[in-house]
Amino acid sequence: MLLAVIGMLGGLALWGLGLHTQGGRPFDDSRLTLIPLAFMSGAELLRRSRPMTALGIATVAVVADQFTWGTLATVMMFTDLVYAAVVYGTATAARWIPRIAAGLTVATTIVVLAVFQDRVVILVGVAVGLITLAPATTGVALRSHRQAADAARLRAQQTALLAELDRREAVGAERARMARELHDMVANHLSAIAIHATAAQSIDDRKASREALSVIRENSVQGLAEMRRLIGLLRDSEGDGTKDEPAAAPTLDGLAALVEQARVNGTASGLGFTLDDAREPGVQLPAPVELAAYRIVQESLTNALKHAAPGEVRVALAGPEPLTVAVTSPLGDGRQQDGRPGGGPVPRAPGSGAGLIGMEERVALLGGSFTAGPEDGTEDGSRAGSGNGTGNGTGKRWAVRAGLPAGEDSAQPQRRTHG
Repeated sequence: MLLAVIGMLGGLALWGLGLHTQGGRPFDDSRLTLIPLAFMSGAELLRRSRPMTALGIATVAVVADQFTWGTLATVMMFTDLVYAAVVYGTATAARWIPRIAAGLTVATTIVVLAVFQDRVVILVGVAVGLITLAPATTGVALRSHRQAADAARLRAQQTALLAELDRREAVGAERARMARELHDMVANHLSAIAIHATAAQSIDDRKASREALSVIRENSVQGLAEMRRLIGLLRDSEGDGTKDEPAAAPTLDGLAALVEQARVNGTASGLGFTLDDAREPGVQLPAPVELAAYRIVQESLTNALKHAAPGEVRVALAGPEPLTVAVTSPLGDGRQQDGRPGGGPVPRAPGSGAGLIGMEERVALLGGSFTAGPEDGTEDGSRAGSGNGTGNGTGKRWAVRAGLPAGEDSAQPQRRTHG
């Protein structure tokens, strides 16, 4: 509207001062110059909403203006509407308007030169180019710049979005890893503390109570040490050597001590623990594989202490490719509703089910296989990890089995990526 008002008032001022662009036209009345001026001003109102309609009206108006005395305001508004049609019009219009303007400029120059046979008339072609081709090419340049800016802005937004998704995935993966480590390190000790604290409260035997308190203290100290190790890993993740490095992650070499500790903790519950390590000697496994296998055994032993019926808990390993881990425990008639093993109607220590989820996540990160559930056992122990079924009558056992690939590809945990 501002351009329309300025164009109309400017044209009226030029007309009032008698400043015209030409003379000797078929329509000698100067007032007729105001008709193309009015149509051109009206077309300016449509330059953004309907640029092609505005350009059509402007073309008719500028042609009509050539039959009157003419005014510079009409010509100037026409150049603006050519520019607007290229900038705000369709992509097809943006391609064809400059071509038509160039063709019109060349054709006008050739025709006028052929008719008048005078080199001065070349200036007519220059004038046509200035009012058609120049604004059209300016519009093309601006449109291309805006499209490039929009594309760059879109790429920046997409890059920021992908970076945010990667950051969230990394944070989520790290939180899950910390949750698994915290659960695996602390749950074993806290479960033993809970079991023996219950025993100390329920057994009126000074010697048994002292033994229970001794186990509680030992597990408390070990749990505190594990927590300090985890805190040290979190606080000194860069490992720059400026402070004491945290203790190394547990490996399969510590399984014997782990099983022995479970044997001590499970004595009061009538549980026995055995370790059958059939791995090839001298084979070095990747650290993530050993850590995952260790944590699976640790969590399985913790679950056995909390839920298993009296009997033998067996830990069996074989490998190295793949490294197989199997932990079986007696399954009593008082199995929990969620399928976990139980020696009676109430477990010896509460459980949340997070342990099975953590084990499955560890195996999935390494691209291995994992199963956990009840299975039939045999009295002669012919089935791998089945045991003798002591204390469960039905011969059923709870079995946790994992297959961990131990090749080079397993050295780095698998991670999803965004395309």
